[in-house]
Amino acid sequence: MNRLALTLAALLALLLPTACKKENGGATSSGKQLTIAMMPKSKGNSYFMAARRGAEDAARELNVKLLWDGPTDPDPAKQNEMVDSWIVRGVDVIAVACENRDGIASVLKKARNKGIKVVTYDADTAPDARDLFVNQATPEGIGNTLMDTAASLLGNKGEFAIITASLTAGNMIEWQKCIEARRASKYPDMKMAALRPCDDLQQKAFDEAKTIMNAYPNVKLIMAICSPAVPGAAEAVKQAGRTDVKVIGLGLPSENKKYVHEGITQAVILWNTMDLGYLTVFASDALKKGTLKPGDTSIDAGRVGKIEIKGDNILLGKPTVFDKDNIDKFDF
Repeated sequence: MNRLALTLAALLALLLPTACKKENGGATSSGKQLTIAMMPKSKGNSYFMAARRGAEDAARELNVKLLWDGPTDPDPAKQNEMVDSWIVRGVDVIAVACENRDGIASVLKKARNKGIKVVTYDADTAPDARDLFVNQATPEGIGNTLMDTAASLLGNKGEFAIITASLTAGNMIEWQKCIEARRASKYPDMKMAALRPCDDLQQKAFDEAKTIMNAYPNVKLIMAICSPAVPGAAEAVKQAGRTDVKVIGLGLPSENKKYVHEGITQAVILWNTMDLGYLTVFASDALKKGTLKPGDTSIDAGRVGKIEIKGDNILLGKPTVFDKDNIDKFDF
């Protein structure tokens, strides 16, 4: 019996260090690897494909399991279904770019009630439906930069039109409010003639740009505020031969270099989308582990450095204006 007891003690001594891992390397205190489920608005959108690259980089650094999935096309109902499936699966964190701000709130609250941390990025939901929002830039920063750029190109007067992704996306609604506030306060001689949704589809943005040019002949600038809409609008302007119509918007440098160098698109405005995905995973990991707490004013986020937190918003930084002079320096 003594020999058997010694043998059992030796086995326990070997097993205990594995069973009682400390919380590090992306693992919980129980030793289980963290699972972060991250959802784009749509999987085929190049903007979110770039965000995924950054998210995967962070997941490798932190040794967390990243589940990346989402609807093929923007679909609020599909987003809700996928969140429900992740709740059943028992993931640790859900990070989602919300297609419908209010429509997804109930299922995200359900996830929180189950003990799952909820982070939004790119497009927010109701504040009580998530823990944190990883904000690519403030709505004021985006709206002011877009409106100031448009005004500069039109000499502070004239008509412009906006092509948005959808009329329900919370981030775009906020950007539009800030664009209008800037216009009203600084550029009263400018007028927004039309606001058209393209459902985050480049072909539909092309069609909407053609419609705008035909229906509103005095529009001299198209402002595209979702990434597929910028090249879509530029191609429509190019094919129409409308050298009098300028194009600006929120888009990826890689998708718009051609049109910028051809002089069709005058400026592309965006943040580093890869860094947005990277920061989202970093914040999700810190939130679940408890190293990121309510009231913190900053987070040290690996390669992107120290990032400011205002309230429950983690702020990636100010948008960058890409034009002929600098667009070739960026590869995302």
